[in-house]
Amino acid sequence: MTTYNRRDLLRLAAGAGAASVLAACAGPGGDSSPSSKSSSELSFAHWRAEDKAVFEQIVADFQKSKNITVKQDISPSNDYQSTALQKLRGAAIGDAFTAFRGAQFLDIAKAGVSTDLTGQSWLQNYEPSLITAGATGGKQLGVPYQLVFNTPLANTDLIGKAGLGEAPKDWQGFLALADKLKSQGVAPIAWPGGDAANAGQLLNVLVVNNAPADDALGKIETGEHKVTDDWFLTVLKQYAELRPYFQDNATGTGSDAALALFAQGKAALLATGSFQVAGVRKLGATFPIDLLAPITTTADKARYEGVFNATFILGVNAASSKKDAAQSWLAHLSDPAVAGVYANGTAQHVTVKGVEYTNADLKALAPWLTKKTALAPRFQFTNLDVRGAVENATVQVAGGKSPEQAAEEAQKVIDQKKK
Repeated sequence: MTTYNRRDLLRLAAGAGAASVLAACAGPGGDSSPSSKSSSELSFAHWRAEDKAVFEQIVADFQKSKNITVKQDISPSNDYQSTALQKLRGAAIGDAFTAFRGAQFLDIAKAGVSTDLTGQSWLQNYEPSLITAGATGGKQLGVPYQLVFNTPLANTDLIGKAGLGEAPKDWQGFLALADKLKSQGVAPIAWPGGDAANAGQLLNVLVVNNAPADDALGKIETGEHKVTDDWFLTVLKQYAELRPYFQDNATGTGSDAALALFAQGKAALLATGSFQVAGVRKLGATFPIDLLAPITTTADKARYEGVFNATFILGVNAASSKKDAAQSWLAHLSDPAVAGVYANGTAQHVTVKGVEYTNADLKALAPWLTKKTALAPRFQFTNLDVRGAVENATVQVAGGKSPEQAAEEAQKVIDQKKK
């Protein structure tokens, strides 16, 4: 895991006079089927249905300068995570495509689906330190477009009513805040425990200060660490402590329901990340939004203030007959002016240098660029079955199972998957 390089991030914003940078997750619905793809169309496969309208605006501009039609092929994030590689083989969809950081990107690369983009002139538009997640084997096979804070969203109006002058700096302070929020009749934390794609986002912030090393979560997969280790049991015990502060039926709550609970002012925190800011606004919320990460240790032992991730990795399908057109599309997205349209239209920061951020929420989150944040450990897993076993243990504990029992059961699954 690497620490957020605040100097690099500030350079991203400085080029056009504003400071900020973020990004990525779920979305319902598909946009087209493989059979509907015609020879005149370029297929762009991704999972963010909430970005569809902004991409349509960018596509319209692209078509003015290029005689290329771009059609979005959109799948829900859970489906995209599990089926994208199969669909990309043979380029039935996804002449240009996106990938999640970690397991999915590496699986697509190993399958030979990704075109080597090393040396493309438009790569110079990106901050080099922020696109390393798209490189493997010495080749730049993709470009992370978004930078997201995988840190809970906070309704600062509700937090302020709880009498909080500043964010809690330790675990006991966070629990005290949760008690105050609950006494006001709101759910302290809206958590989509029933949504596999987003339930694990909370794990990021509960791990970073508890783990003995930055790469400890990933080493559960290699066997160097176990979920029965004391440090991970501490994480599970903290999930148990949070049970009273989640909304009712948290382990059966989907992402849309948790989002709505937060947007309606019925929950103070949304335990996902900044990639859902636009979704909150789309539901009509007008309250000010910040980020607030639970610090899981005492203040003197806390190494990080939150978590970030570089994802939504843009790539070109090696099996496509339209690779040149797909690269033109990626080059267009890489232009700072175009990236600015995307960023401000979706309330997400990007990894492109020199972007001007005008979105009010992006400006409000700008202070996080100078905080010490860690690269999201959840995406260290390269085996999604192992990751699923780890994350399922947290859901089981939130649902009432003892941390020790959940850990033992999860470790058995992990050992089987490793074999």
